[in-house]
Amino acid sequence: MSKVAFLLANAFEDSEMKVPYDEVKKAGHQAEIIGLKQGETLEGKNKTASYTAEKAISEVSASDYDAVVIPGGSSPESLRLDPNILKFITEFNGAGKPIAAICHGPQILASADLLKGRTITSYPPLQDDMVNAGAKFKDAEVVVEGNFITSRTPKDEPAFVRELLKVL
Repeated sequence: MSKVAFLLANAFEDSEMKVPYDEVKKAGHQAEIIGLKQGETLEGKNKTASYTAEKAISEVSASDYDAVVIPGGSSPESLRLDPNILKFITEFNGAGKPIAAICHGPQILASADLLKGRTITSYPPLQDDMVNAGAKFKDAEVVVEGNFITSRTPKDEPAFVRELLKVL
């Protein structure tokens, strides 16, 4: 089975973490929560989900995982400022491993300069940011291109999870 990293900081979109995390585990895969600090308690923006960072980004490597999930909400905004997060996601992409990002998750891909020429989707108000980062934006419930799986909002979670589980 696959080992999946979930990149998480405070104020994540609760369901965009909970639904993929639970489904990955239910399918028999290993899920590990990676934060900026090991042991840190991370709260969802709607206060319906809370997780503990099992590892700090500074102590993991892309080679430790088979896929990565980036939930949305305000979490990616915090994570994208950390050079270890950008190094991790750049190495992941370089290895061609699956990167699944929903809602604001693609902000990390933009900060890592990985969107040039790629077709993605994200939270619709981020369309200009994604295009300015070099992406071709498609307004769809899920867009799979190469190793990227992207979705827009919580209502797209079924399609997002379906495509994630297909690659695992």
